[in-house]
Amino acid sequence: MQVLQVQLEVGPDPAEVGRARRWARKRLAGSGIGDDEPLAETLVLLISELVTNAVVHTGCPAVLRMLFGGGGVRVEVADTSDRPPRPRRAEGEDTNGRGLELVDGLADRWGWQREGAGKSIWCEVDRAAAPGAGPGQPDRVSPSWVRC
Repeated sequence: MQVLQVQLEVGPDPAEVGRARRWARKRLAGSGIGDDEPLAETLVLLISELVTNAVVHTGCPAVLRMLFGGGGVRVEVADTSDRPPRPRRAEGEDTNGRGLELVDGLADRWGWQREGAGKSIWCEVDRAAAPGAGPGQPDRVSPSWVRC
């Protein structure tokens, strides 16, 4: 199976989140996922949350990777902090604390792993399972991800 991987280095500045979203939209379009597809919006939101978490909570540079293949897209954000992600529970009017809850609700799978001296947080979205994928599409596709 062919897997295409693209990556972007992200600086430790919250302004980098917008740059990561713009970069991701271009890469999604280049892979055949149209800007008007619900899958594109879902992936851009997931990327925004994961990059924001890396930049805001670690203060470290990060690397955003997208892997295309196997009927879906895998997003990974690696940073140099060895602190594991910690889901928080936002209350009422809290302005943060919902990021990993969003990731859990939107992605088909997600998790984290140690990577070098830091970690990588990843999520996967199956193309056929995305909202608006159309009738007759299977509910889930189990992609076999190959690390490049």
